[in-house]
Amino acid sequence: MKKLYTHIIILLISIFTNTLFAQGIEGTVIDSESKKGIELAEIFVLDSQYKAVTDSEGNYSLNLPEGKYKVAAFYLGRQSQIKEVQVKGDWEAINFSLAPLLETLEEVKAIGKKSEVFNVTRLNPVEGTLIYEAKKNEVISIDQINGNLATNNARQVFAKVPGLNIWESDGGGLQLGIGGRGLNPNRTSNFNTRQNGYDISADPLGYPESYYTPPVEALSKIEVVRGAASLQYGSQFGGMINFIFKKAPEKTPIQFHTRNTVGSFGLLSSYNSLSGNTEEMDYFVYYQRKQGDGFRDNESFESNTLFADVNFDIGDKLYLCFEFTHMDYLAQQAGGLTDRMFEEDPRQSVRERNWFGIEWNIPALILDYRISDKTKLNWKTFGLIGSRKALGNLERVTQVDFPEEERNLLWDDYENFGSELRLLHRYDFMGQIQALAIGARYFKGNTQQRQGLGPAGFDADFQYNNPNKLEDLSFRYPSENIALFAENIFNINSNLSITPGLRWEYISTNSSGYYRNMVEDLAGNVISDTTIYESKNLDRSFMLAGLGISYKTPADLEVYGNISMNYRGINFNDLRVNNTNILVDPNLKDESGYNADLGFRGNYSDFLNFDWSLFYLAYNDRLGALLRYDDAIDGFPRIYRYRTNVGNASIAGVESYTEMNWSKFLFPEPIHEVSTFLNAAFIRGRYGEDNMESSIAGNKVELVPDVNIKTGFNYKWKSFSSTLQFTYLSEQYTEATNAERTATGVDGIIPSFHVLDLSAKYKYKFAQLEAGINNLTNNYYFTRRATGYPGPGIIPSAGRNFYVTLDLKF
Repeated sequence: MKKLYTHIIILLISIFTNTLFAQGIEGTVIDSESKKGIELAEIFVLDSQYKAVTDSEGNYSLNLPEGKYKVAAFYLGRQSQIKEVQVKGDWEAINFSLAPLLETLEEVKAIGKKSEVFNVTRLNPVEGTLIYEAKKNEVISIDQINGNLATNNARQVFAKVPGLNIWESDGGGLQLGIGGRGLNPNRTSNFNTRQNGYDISADPLGYPESYYTPPVEALSKIEVVRGAASLQYGSQFGGMINFIFKKAPEKTPIQFHTRNTVGSFGLLSSYNSLSGNTEEMDYFVYYQRKQGDGFRDNESFESNTLFADVNFDIGDKLYLCFEFTHMDYLAQQAGGLTDRMFEEDPRQSVRERNWFGIEWNIPALILDYRISDKTKLNWKTFGLIGSRKALGNLERVTQVDFPEEERNLLWDDYENFGSELRLLHRYDFMGQIQALAIGARYFKGNTQQRQGLGPAGFDADFQYNNPNKLEDLSFRYPSENIALFAENIFNINSNLSITPGLRWEYISTNSSGYYRNMVEDLAGNVISDTTIYESKNLDRSFMLAGLGISYKTPADLEVYGNISMNYRGINFNDLRVNNTNILVDPNLKDESGYNADLGFRGNYSDFLNFDWSLFYLAYNDRLGALLRYDDAIDGFPRIYRYRTNVGNASIAGVESYTEMNWSKFLFPEPIHEVSTFLNAAFIRGRYGEDNMESSIAGNKVELVPDVNIKTGFNYKWKSFSSTLQFTYLSEQYTEATNAERTATGVDGIIPSFHVLDLSAKYKYKFAQLEAGINNLTNNYYFTRRATGYPGPGIIPSAGRNFYVTLDLKF
């Protein structure tokens, strides 16, 4: 107990003080060639907020409590140095001599992050040409996760990111569906989704859904930045998710890595990569093949993913990277269920003719150039050639699906081009190093959407019966985006910073094509058939602004706050899909609002990692669905979903993450490590009482569980580690009128549920064995009700299942 009290007292004092003792390190930083002192060089202790800046003669001093430290000296354009020092009640002399070399502050700091105490860290205030100061963010280290990586199990991968609402739509992890703060998780469309810093979604403006998810086995980390990311990455309410691929190991000419997984429901997955590193170049190539039968009847998938990158260091200033991604998959979809059907048997299926096919190709070119010691430039150019095909019966699942009937076929083609140019400049102001990040973006997208009748039968035959005269629609949706943005970190002193930012956007969305309005009688005879040609154009420009404030203590603790405006344009792609379960308001308006965060985060003595924050999301003209009944729609009465701007909403809550390594807390060098984590979000979302739509005034915002908890227990001994994880979400509505249950299963409550997962791994030399059981207690639950594919209706989550993975590196 005495040790506990001591830690608590030191923690509380360190929040409000800059120095604890009149002791530390002091010295000089010089240029190795000229032997002159370097002004404005940064001295910092790895894995902490202790830092100092050299004066005009290159001298510095840094107060530190007693202990052992790794101290780094950094100056842009010079090779950074790291030295170990022990402070024992006096001032220790530590001098640095920096040689010319292209290094970055992030590379130096990364060296200090190998302790592997926690698998969730945070982005540095400056990473490359990007600013993350005062923004709520998480960095997930993939190698430290105990979980089913072969199936991209999002419940385990994102276990320590608070507040995320995760949809489980397929057993293979083919499509990631996450949302937060009341935003729709459908294909992660409310986040700006990227890999290695560039876009990978279908069309970030016109159709921002992500049909491609990078295999987690190929990743080194995942970066998540919340709503304040709108200033640098786009105006989305959700923020940004960036998947970072692995790189070749240092000084290794060639390395082969293979991971092979078997599991329940016929799961077979094989991931294989080849990588290497030389002085002038490095490369990384992987191929993943996986297949499975799925949890339910009439369910299966097979997918292929290929990625290659080649990197060149040209001199000491220029870095070039060429990347290419290919992904294709084919999935048989079991369709949705009504509430009654789910209660009877969640594994049943009444659709055996539904198929979904994806092909994705993404080329990219990345250039980094050091203009001077204080200025660097990054240029990313990327494209997409892809397609989405959906074949099957979209009628309500209460209607019988006859195999001799023609099926509905939706086919989208995507052709996109984008380029982003970013520049970071460091400069001296008020005796502190400041950082200015500016950038520009150009994007041009072209989506072609077609819908008509396809063949009868059971096969995945993606062919139109009448390609020259489609029964439903044929449209093109060209889009164009130009953006200019800037953010600046103003370091008032070594503790306090203010970061304002601006983003100007121009968005042009267009549509041209035709749709057919066919009315049939009860016998299936066509009463009328009208082809309507349509062309629309919508141009708008707007300015977004934001402000962040951060106060850091020397003990790696930080109080942060930010507020940023958000904007989400309507996409014409959703306006004309003929779906009997949903109708769309032809007068949709763009959404606008803002995100605000206030939080306290940090690491303390390698045993405590936390981020506790409050947030508020103001959402104006929110797009949503209303449950309506009309006496006559196309001649027949029915209940349907009406997609429109349902009104203004406010969402507020607490998002907290706490991880405690109890072994490191109790013992200086523990043999066995035991840690626990708690990721808890408590959220309240309501529509305004003054909304014009009286049926939703004061209602709960859909897709907002009041309680969202993930907690777990980790155990590690030498090369063995295991994790037991518990997930709980309270009930949530799926549309704005707060309907509790409907006959079709499309609308209603998603009941509360809990899931237990157990995973473990053991490493021996070049081999690693992983195994686990997901949904250990075999609970039957669901996370989504689909309006179209893969439904319509309830999409059940998988029951108890296991996996075993053999990982080898040569």
